[in-house]
Amino acid sequence: IDEDVKPFTPEKTKEIVMSLQQPAVFCNMVGDWPALHWNVKHLSAVLEGRTVQFRLGLKTVNLVPQFETSCSYVEATLEEFLAWSCGQPSCLSGPFSCYDYSKYWAYADYKYIARIFEDKPEIFQDVRWSDFGFPGRSGKESTLWIGSEGANTPCHLDSYGCNLVLQVQGRKRWHLFPPGDTSFLYPTRIPYEESSIFSKVNIANPDLKRFPEFRNSTAHVVTLSPGQVLLVPRHWWHYVESIDPVTVSINSWIELDVDHEARVEEAITRMLVCAIKSAEKPSDGDLWLNPTEVEATSHEINLQYLNEAVSAYLKCQETSVSGQAHSSS
Repeated sequence: IDEDVKPFTPEKTKEIVMSLQQPAVFCNMVGDWPALHWNVKHLSAVLEGRTVQFRLGLKTVNLVPQFETSCSYVEATLEEFLAWSCGQPSCLSGPFSCYDYSKYWAYADYKYIARIFEDKPEIFQDVRWSDFGFPGRSGKESTLWIGSEGANTPCHLDSYGCNLVLQVQGRKRWHLFPPGDTSFLYPTRIPYEESSIFSKVNIANPDLKRFPEFRNSTAHVVTLSPGQVLLVPRHWWHYVESIDPVTVSINSWIELDVDHEARVEEAITRMLVCAIKSAEKPSDGDLWLNPTEVEATSHEINLQYLNEAVSAYLKCQETSVSGQAHSSS
């Protein structure tokens, strides 16, 4: 195959992305992207000693998922992370000193590139989603994930959009489950995070006594290597783990028309979670809200979210119906 010729045109790629109901791995699509060189060494040079927050979890595999509410957090530079993840003795001091590399993993997950590199906007152009049929979409609309071996995200589905994930350094193993398996995965909204629905099952070590239906689920397992791009279709569940000493990935969520309906559902969920939460003892708050959710919002603000979501949804319905005959609202 000619390495310089991409297998699909941007238009064809977009058509595939928007219509596929199954996960897919794109190969030979990003060979000329500067972002392919974003290994941790390169990123640490660009960041010039700025720190990022890492989430730390235990490598021991429990029967319960390691939700973000049960993790520790440290602020560290990428140099410190790299030294620690290579098991260098120089880490006996510094932010990672309390965490034995053989027992813990670290994950700088979900970092908005636009925020980390706000003073270096030129770096956004290293990421070129225009090749996938999304002109103007760059690193500015993408997120960065940097992990050590064992770093993982508990199994969840994203309420909005579909997901394109570029693997840059190291490999990650993805366990994907179709939307039809939802009931077998015991979905929960605690910990609450807008747009994420978690599974109570620890995919790596399922408790089949508590969750017998999990046996009926079908995992699609894929190991993503550098230079490959994974498409996660809408509402596919996924559990992701780093299987190399250092991993870097970049992803972008592609908005879909059906998201308007999901936004209404999410606004109702937020309102209910906050209402129930406010009736609880305030000290329990940390177990409910994922650390990515800053605080419980007031009933008024939640109603405002709901109103906006409903209006956007109805507006979208009107535009899609205006072409057809008006059905009764």
